[in-house]
Amino acid sequence: MNGRHKAIAATFKLMAATGADRWSRGFAQGAGVILTLHHVRPREARGFAPNALLEITPDFLDAALGLIRAEGYDIVSLDEALLRLQQPKQGRFFVALTFDDGYRDNVEHAWPVLAKHGAPWTLFVTPGFADRTARLWWLELEEAVRALQQLDLALPDGHFTAGSGTDAEKTKAFDRLYWRLRNGPEAILLSAISDLAAQVGIDSATLTERECLPWDTLRALSGAPGVTIGAHTMTHPRLAKLEAGAARSEIVDSRERLEAELGMPIRHFAYPVGDPTSAGPREFTLAREAGFASAVTTRPGHLVPEHAGRPHALPRVSLNGLHQNEATLRALLSGLPFWLRNRARGAVD
Repeated sequence: MNGRHKAIAATFKLMAATGADRWSRGFAQGAGVILTLHHVRPREARGFAPNALLEITPDFLDAALGLIRAEGYDIVSLDEALLRLQQPKQGRFFVALTFDDGYRDNVEHAWPVLAKHGAPWTLFVTPGFADRTARLWWLELEEAVRALQQLDLALPDGHFTAGSGTDAEKTKAFDRLYWRLRNGPEAILLSAISDLAAQVGIDSATLTERECLPWDTLRALSGAPGVTIGAHTMTHPRLAKLEAGAARSEIVDSRERLEAELGMPIRHFAYPVGDPTSAGPREFTLAREAGFASAVTTRPGHLVPEHAGRPHALPRVSLNGLHQNEATLRALLSGLPFWLRNRARGAVD
């Protein structure tokens, strides 16, 4: 865990120790919160795990849902969350659960826990992952760095080299390269990671097959009680990096493909990556014009009454795999971290 995450953990512990996560609810807590999850699977001991923030254990999910229920909060579907924004129920804080990308472990490990707690949930699916044609590029990058002892890559803005012999070196090299590529165009990111993956024989389709649900399972899942399927673009690009026509096609085509494959309406959308550099006002408009009832970002925050008027720019709160503990969850549900951030920025997300 790096210094930033250590500071975050210390802040959450302080909130718990002082009771701030309880006494602040009256002014910091919104009407509800949408939680973001990705992988749910048993913990695996790994020294180099740059994507560990994207996975939590089934035990932590079980504990989290138990705490949410014990606090008297409602766990609701996205449709119900939208309804409650339009017609607030005084004093009834709600939680909606969303899972991005369509991973196999969501069915294997998360669904039994969700069923135990009677918790509805939304799975945002990228059709390209189900087709095995879209790329889990962040996992390709992890696998490549894990296999290589030295990174040597020609990029348009200059050469990238880094030692990656030890876990510490791999972590540092991954972080440097990841953010350098994230700051550039989508095509350059994909090309660069392809070059690295080719050096160690990583096959993109095989990796996607290993991690993501097939169409047959998605069809069975789509009719299950308490399960909502949403769209997550066709190939999982950072939409803001694309030309407008391409971004529109990614959004519209994902909905049409899912509806054709699953035989049901698709009402909700999630922006890939979802931060301000990946989805902004243009993308919010495109999602609205595509006919989605809602679209969710990864901008952190609670739902407040103002979001009823902008349902295509909804914030979410991540259950981060680096912070799997009760103090963190209580802080996130209290709304205090986001209230403090908004006070500092003078803005409401």
